[in-house]
Amino acid sequence: MLEIKQSILMFCALGGLGCAATTPLDDPEMEDPFAAQVSEGSVLYADHCASCHGDDGSGTSQAPALVGLTEGALPLDPAPGAVRDTQFETVADVGAFAVANMPPADPGSLMADEYYAILAFALFANGIELEEELSGSLAAEIVIPR
Repeated sequence: MLEIKQSILMFCALGGLGCAATTPLDDPEMEDPFAAQVSEGSVLYADHCASCHGDDGSGTSQAPALVGLTEGALPLDPAPGAVRDTQFETVADVGAFAVANMPPADPGSLMADEYYAILAFALFANGIELEEELSGSLAAEIVIPR
């Protein structure tokens, strides 16, 4: 499986990117496809996900946490009574669930690159940086850290 680089970034506000720490998004001169994808994903997250998963991704009474892997976000096994009935071993597993079920009012309504951008944003929010843009084949190689 793909080895991922864990960063020591403090990700403060998913929707607004209001962080004091330096992020790949801070340098407009940086030609980084992953950073560009994360930036797009932040806007898409705010538009399509934050109302249920929370502005900071910590979850709400409507939907579970997407941020905070060490605190139990995106657990391997679904919670009892959850909509999800599959395991989240890889980022591709999360993506497949998202396409089939999200957004709840119109599942599968986003373009594939939009789902990948949101997933890239969630990875970044969890302190995971990639050296390339997130794609389906790459998502299948990334095991969710536990």
